Amino acid sequence: MTQVTNPHHIDTAPVRAFLQQLQNDIVDALQGIDGQAFRCDTWQRPNQGGSGDTRVSEGGAVLERGGVAYSHVRGTQLPSSASAQRPELAGRAFEAMGVSLVLHPRNPYAPTVHMNVRCFVAHATADDAAPVFWFGGGMDLTPYYGFDEDCQHFHQTCRDALAPWGEGSHARYQHYKQWCDEYFFLKHRNEPRGIGGIFFDDLNQPDFDSAFALMRSVGSHFLAAYLPILQRRKDMPYGERERAFQAYRRGRYVEFNLVYDRGTLFGLQFGGRIESILMSLPPQVAWRYDWQPEPGSAEARLYQRYLQAHDWAQLPPR
Repeated sequence: MTQVTNPHHIDTAPVRAFLQQLQNDIVDALQGIDGQAFRCDTWQRPNQGGSGDTRVSEGGAVLERGGVAYSHVRGTQLPSSASAQRPELAGRAFEAMGVSLVLHPRNPYAPTVHMNVRCFVAHATADDAAPVFWFGGGMDLTPYYGFDEDCQHFHQTCRDALAPWGEGSHARYQHYKQWCDEYFFLKHRNEPRGIGGIFFDDLNQPDFDSAFALMRSVGSHFLAAYLPILQRRKDMPYGERERAFQAYRRGRYVEFNLVYDRGTLFGLQFGGRIESILMSLPPQVAWRYDWQPEPGSAEARLYQRYLQAHDWAQLPPR
């Protein structure tokens, strides 16, 4: 546990250690399923601006593209995307660290998944203004062909990640679920990106240790949430129709990341490493003009059943 004993200093070393171990654990598990080693690409920002480790797998038997990135960046003042939300922090030196991943399986029956956990610290200033910190993160699932048992398992595991927080944990899950549904929504399409999960940001209560513990629990539950689904779907037979629909729906993923995603916008405005920022984009994607699924088809069922709001953690499969 990190104890914030100095009101003008926050020790982020335990957070960094957790994030680096989390990246290792996730990559090791994925390599065991895919049978292909991830490429390890370490990098340094100039002028002691931070460093990172981007690990990517492309062209695997299971993962068409998968990226698991750790970063720890520092700066002398906030990018405009962050200072616009917190103008009182404009001009402060800061550091931001996190693990972010996106996995695009080859099989259209296996859903795309995203997970991110992060910590942000705006340091104390010369006039003795105290440091400001917050944690954020979450995970969400984007199926192309939905299965109730997958949605139920994913959301139940998200709920389990919040269970240690007592009697209010279910209310917290509902709050973070709604936050996720609202955040991962394509306003210009008037549709959700997928079936959601949990999402939270600006978490700094009741104290640093507690907020860190919640973030740590969310990150540590990722493998339990996703690997059983990937194992169930990775070997299902599919054809050109399913691949074409997967490519079409992946277009929604690209649109969200380039138009709305805060992490992408922060990285681009901060002058971040472009390969790491855009590793989340799928390798094969397609757009069609005014395409509509055939009524009664499996593709139509995605819209009718899975791109609708449900309390998946409570809903029995059908």
